[in-house]
Amino acid sequence: MKTLVTTLVVLFITTLSFSQDSKYGVRGGITISNLDYKDVPINENKHRNGFVFGVYAEYGLTETLSVAPELQFSTEGSNHENFANDYLNLPVLLKYSLIDRISIGVGPQLGLKVHANDDGFKNLVFSGVGLVEINLFGDWSIDARYNYGFSNVFDDELLPEAKNAVWQFGLNYKI
Repeated sequence: MKTLVTTLVVLFITTLSFSQDSKYGVRGGITISNLDYKDVPINENKHRNGFVFGVYAEYGLTETLSVAPELQFSTEGSNHENFANDYLNLPVLLKYSLIDRISIGVGPQLGLKVHANDDGFKNLVFSGVGLVEINLFGDWSIDARYNYGFSNVFDDELLPEAKNAVWQFGLNYKI
């Protein structure tokens, strides 16, 4: 885990040093999340509707390629009150501009659970993010993202393996 964090910090600092264009902004939106259980048929696993908000930076590497670290609060998990968690997420996305107004992106995300520590859930989770973003007008854009957990959300080995599966639909404003 130390290697991952060190790599992300070095990438972030290197990007700041070589960036051609810097943008900063705020983001807010809705989340539709669930837990994806491995090899366990679950009858009652309803999705959780919630929200996401945060800040981001975007550093241009070339005319069409940029890196975008973010810090965001996100509601995740399932609708069952014992399986609903809130996270402080740090996604680092590599974005590619397809055409003038449409970008796609992928990257890793580190999530820190922001409430009770001894509740059977891991405090730190790792996931991957896919993104499509459409620039609307001026400094406004919308995006759709899918985050899928690479790590089990449960601490307890007695519980089945489950990973966060989250759709996010956001509205972004560049400051």
